[in-house]
Amino acid sequence: MTTRDPRANSAARQGGRHNRNARPAGRETQAARPPSGTYWLAGTHAVIAALENPKRRIRRLLTTDGAAREMAERIASLRAGRPLPPEEIVDKPELERLLPAGTVHQGIAALVEPLASPSLEDIGREGARRERAVVVVLDQVTDPHNVGACLRSAAAFGAMAVIVPDRHAPEETASLAKAASGALERLPLVRVTNVVRALEDLKAAGFWVAGLAADGSATLAEAGLSGRVVLVLGAEGEGLRRLTREHCDHLVRLPMTGAVESLNVSNAAAVALYELVRAEALPR
Repeated sequence: MTTRDPRANSAARQGGRHNRNARPAGRETQAARPPSGTYWLAGTHAVIAALENPKRRIRRLLTTDGAAREMAERIASLRAGRPLPPEEIVDKPELERLLPAGTVHQGIAALVEPLASPSLEDIGREGARRERAVVVVLDQVTDPHNVGACLRSAAAFGAMAVIVPDRHAPEETASLAKAASGALERLPLVRVTNVVRALEDLKAAGFWVAGLAADGSATLAEAGLSGRVVLVLGAEGEGLRRLTREHCDHLVRLPMTGAVESLNVSNAAAVALYELVRAEALPR
């Protein structure tokens, strides 16, 4: 027979909230390192989006007392729709001790398991069923803030997925999720072993592959791309790798004045995705 933790009963009676400040000494050091296969999300947008996502498994939900009061109704509403762990009320120093240094948390954090993502084959099959579709491929973009920002733009402009290599790309982290501002819960981040092979597989599914490069022979608008499009962006500073360039159907550029040498990869992604959406919306 399993004995129920009396603290859990107390938390349930308080509407799913549980004060952790009185934890016995000796658990502090152990709690500072999340269990294997989990990581912390922090900040209002990232955490609320995770709580709204039924596919995201939440292990712990922590708030400061002030954040708990501000978001009480929102969290209670989400709790009514899906099982969630009891809310743990902690003070700010305790919350910051658990999170990576410098994390902007706004008084709320959740310990989560990584999301399962569809396979490249799933993306190809789904794309083949659509008349128009956009997939973003990031070729060794390593900065988690840039990957998160690209996810945010991709979600905003209706892309199907963001694809990254298994190696030379950041894992799901609090900083990536924070930069994505909830988009990590709404758009698949698909990891592939080989970017070039992924491009060829997407071509076989009916996609045209356009690599964004400063020396592209035409602007993205001049290329007149429509239907199913893969937009490939290269690493910060280095751009597309040679093999990646060779497997693009088009090398396209953004129409820049020359006042600056290049755009940050996440800014370039936002401009290019907007252009693809704008081109599809206008009559030809």
